[in-house]
Amino acid sequence: MAMSKDQGGRLDPVSLENQLVELWGKENTFQSSIEARRDIGSPFTFLEGPPTANGKPGIHHVLSRLYKDLVCRWKTMEGHVVERKAGWDTHGLPVEIEVQKKLDLMSNEAIEAYGMKEFNEACKESVWTYEQAWREMTERMGFWVDMDNPYVTLEDDYIESAWWSLKQMHQKGLLFRGHKVLPYCPQTGTSYSSHEVALGYKEVSEPAVFVKFDIIGDPAFILAWTTTPWTLPGNVGLAVGPDVDYVRVKIVEPPSGKWEGRGFAEVGDELILAKDLMGHVLRHKVEVMEEVKGKDLAGLRYSPLFPGAIDGEGYSGAWSIVTADFVTTTDGTGVVHTAVMYGEDDYNLGMASGFPAQHTVGMDGCFVQGTHPKLDGAYVKDCDDVILGLLEESGNLYREHVYTHDYPHCWRTDHPLLYYAMDSWFVRMTAVKENILQHNNSVEWAPPTTGTGRMGEWLSNLKDWAISRERYWGTPLPVWICKDCGHEHCVGSREEMKSMLSGNSNMPKELHRPYVDEVRLVCSQANCDGEMEREPYVMDCWFDSGCAPFAQWHYPFENEEKFSSSFPVDYICEAVDQTRGWFYSLLAVGTTVFEKPTYNRCLSLGHILDKNGKKMSKSRGNVVDPWDHFNLEGADAIRWYMTTQSSPWQPTNFDPNGVRESYARMFLTLWNIYRFHADYAALDSFKGAKKSPEASLRPSLDRWILSQASATAEKVSTLFKQWDFHKAGREIERFVVDDVSNWYVRRSRRRLWDEAESDDKAACHHTLREVLAIICKLMAPISPFMPDKIHRDLFGSSVHLADWPCGSDLIEPDLPLRDIDLESRMKLARNLAEAGRRIRVESSRRQRLPCKRGWIVGGSGVGDLSEILSEELNVGSLELESDLERFQKIELKPNRRSLGKKCTTDLPGVLKELAEVDPESLLLEIDAGIAFLGGYPITMEDVEIQRVEKEGYAAATIEADQGNVTLVLDMSLDDDLLSKGLARDIIRRVQAKRKEMDLRIEAEIALVVALGPESPELAEEDWNHILNETRAISGKKTEDLNSTDLHFVVDGATIGFTVSQT
Repeated sequence: MAMSKDQGGRLDPVSLENQLVELWGKENTFQSSIEARRDIGSPFTFLEGPPTANGKPGIHHVLSRLYKDLVCRWKTMEGHVVERKAGWDTHGLPVEIEVQKKLDLMSNEAIEAYGMKEFNEACKESVWTYEQAWREMTERMGFWVDMDNPYVTLEDDYIESAWWSLKQMHQKGLLFRGHKVLPYCPQTGTSYSSHEVALGYKEVSEPAVFVKFDIIGDPAFILAWTTTPWTLPGNVGLAVGPDVDYVRVKIVEPPSGKWEGRGFAEVGDELILAKDLMGHVLRHKVEVMEEVKGKDLAGLRYSPLFPGAIDGEGYSGAWSIVTADFVTTTDGTGVVHTAVMYGEDDYNLGMASGFPAQHTVGMDGCFVQGTHPKLDGAYVKDCDDVILGLLEESGNLYREHVYTHDYPHCWRTDHPLLYYAMDSWFVRMTAVKENILQHNNSVEWAPPTTGTGRMGEWLSNLKDWAISRERYWGTPLPVWICKDCGHEHCVGSREEMKSMLSGNSNMPKELHRPYVDEVRLVCSQANCDGEMEREPYVMDCWFDSGCAPFAQWHYPFENEEKFSSSFPVDYICEAVDQTRGWFYSLLAVGTTVFEKPTYNRCLSLGHILDKNGKKMSKSRGNVVDPWDHFNLEGADAIRWYMTTQSSPWQPTNFDPNGVRESYARMFLTLWNIYRFHADYAALDSFKGAKKSPEASLRPSLDRWILSQASATAEKVSTLFKQWDFHKAGREIERFVVDDVSNWYVRRSRRRLWDEAESDDKAACHHTLREVLAIICKLMAPISPFMPDKIHRDLFGSSVHLADWPCGSDLIEPDLPLRDIDLESRMKLARNLAEAGRRIRVESSRRQRLPCKRGWIVGGSGVGDLSEILSEELNVGSLELESDLERFQKIELKPNRRSLGKKCTTDLPGVLKELAEVDPESLLLEIDAGIAFLGGYPITMEDVEIQRVEKEGYAAATIEADQGNVTLVLDMSLDDDLLSKGLARDIIRRVQAKRKEMDLRIEAEIALVVALGPESPELAEEDWNHILNETRAISGKKTEDLNSTDLHFVVDGATIGFTVSQT
């Protein structure tokens, strides 16, 4: 598209981006980018980790959606067909809890009184509360994903696919019902799977107790330790290590010092505990009476702590000591208190030992009636103090202490979980452990340590997946049990359900509770005419999202080709806490159903923290609203900042100032480059339509920037493939700011200043246009807005329909040829230019004051870049020189240690004489062996030779590919140099004023310059240069400073000027 004169202008990123969002929608650019690749592209499949729309999106959602979008845009540009289907996670506790709060239904009893049907309808409505907010944020940040046709986990088609997958597990013998100890939340009334528990560990400090159990028929107590006092009423056994050494000790003296906390023991009491833990446990002075092995204690019986809490009738082994291999002496007393219903080891030991399996705690987390009058009906985690008091009263408390440890909490309510024996349905993940480990190892994890560490180590300790939940809003467990014969049947489809309906049942209105609860099926067992009822559970909502790869397509009931071409998924991306959440559930379902890994690549993201590295929370007041930045610096800037701040998997300390700095450094710079090109192209009526000159025939500066663009693109492409997006972004930024803006554009300004047409000007126009094209393509996946605006203005099409410049397996690369030698020479030239600036700073010579001459000593020089370097160094001429000593003189410094030994008290006089002697003459005398100072013979050990620049020269040495290279500048001054320096300072000030006045490039001005009495003479040639460079059609020199508006000082002289538009 032709560039009009009003293109460019001041940057308003918010307006620019909003216009593009509207344009993309109008042109359907997202879908066009997919369709454009269908003829050549192979699919690259992306799976959206479904968020829940019952909460507002936050800054952390911007991060995950950024990296999802970045990779998908990049792969699209590489030629792949990348369809992106949005998803919504609509079931489970997160939804139920929000609705419970809203309706003030804080127990399961309250929900059922309200009505399950009504409650689930409220849940269904709730999940769309913030759908519009999610859509607006997604569109505003430029995340391209199909939100008009999302997969939704509450839809019957999705549920049916999930049912089908569970049936596959059931047919493989992987689905079973069991009675196990599970992490359980009384507040939500449901159990959790091991991967859910892993999401909610918190460090807590709780009371731990050493308890004395009274051995029947023996004067001794056996000591046990527990960190969960609430389980003590349910105690039915004690476990000891069969080969652990135990001691019987007698207390012979009271404890020394103050006794901390409650508890006691008297002199003469006998205690039994592990020998290795005596020093850790005991506070009294004791004598050892006997040593025994744990197996020798087996069979001893003791009195229950809470008589009547457990009915031991018929259980001969109740309240006895048994051996167990899990008992260690790492902590506690070496004696493990066993409450069958409240621990996995406890349960297994209790079943093997014949202990009574009875609950002292109800599903509400409160002690059941009959436990103890002071405990009945009380919430267990509130009873620690009461229990310790009861133990003290009964004489069974030895001592208490505070124990700090990590304890699992509900990942939704933040309440502590209880380990509780209950019925549940499980997927037998332990049976496929080796397969899932193998599948995990096949995934390309970013970073790799997530796969080998966090995920791999956890999978190595894999447990069966408890998938049933005692809740209401979720995918119903599709298992029906016959009331007559007990046969269980797992339904895998609506058609199967329909074919098995009993005479009194109809198909449900939808596949949710309570409708499916009413469905009765004919028993599928041969020779049984019984009726089957559904197990009243819903499924773990992580199972829902784990079915997304196939359930989003309603596979296997339709879209078989869609599914087969997109499985396994090529790419998923979420925060690191999904390792034991969605990442796991995907692997688990894929392994059990398809015996394949579910995804090939997984990017595990670090968390967003505040600028001080602290977790964001409303209570701290450090939560960042992404819209604050969308509406100020724009989405491009926030996306760029997030990408370049740190590697994707590292925590990001989000600093709002960093977003502003990204905007200023990257986007204002890029916009100014674009304006520079657009404005001059408009002046010259350059439209890019003419055939561009061959790159090899263009000036060195053009060939260099094109070569650098190729080098940058190749490096960025490599970094993308390595998941190092932060390094790639920084490389692009370095190229834009340092190479293009600070060097190429600055060195090219004068080339475009001349109004006459020339090959050099045409080459510059074409070169900058081609470089901007490469920049836009490289930036587009990270920050999609400004690159698209610039690309549309330059080429008339969206950059998101363009190909990746480095090519791929599907497309050819489209980059200029590299010129490594030219890159090397320009690198040397730029380093020498920097050395020149350093020389000027150290010599207090301002940059715009020319030097008459300069010399390059060492190396092979810069070849045809000499003119560029001369201008950059601001020298009249630049020559190669082989003899550095030409510019140097010798200085001799004393070796004080050597001379001090030789001259002792005469040292000051010798040093004075050394400072006054001619260095070269003294060196000749030293060589001849006839050198004396103060009457003392002088050798080379007594002096240090230093070479310094002669008067009027300054130098700096740099390391280069060909060795050390030295730049020498002639620092002498004359009237001509002073005049030219003054002219350059005036030009800079006038140009700054033009920019402040917002004058267009072609605008002409009238200029008045006042030279103060201390000012150097301004030669006529330099005055004309000022008028030409500033586009002044009239100019006046005066000595009257009061006649000018603006003033500045150069080398002590005051200069004034006035600019007015003509």
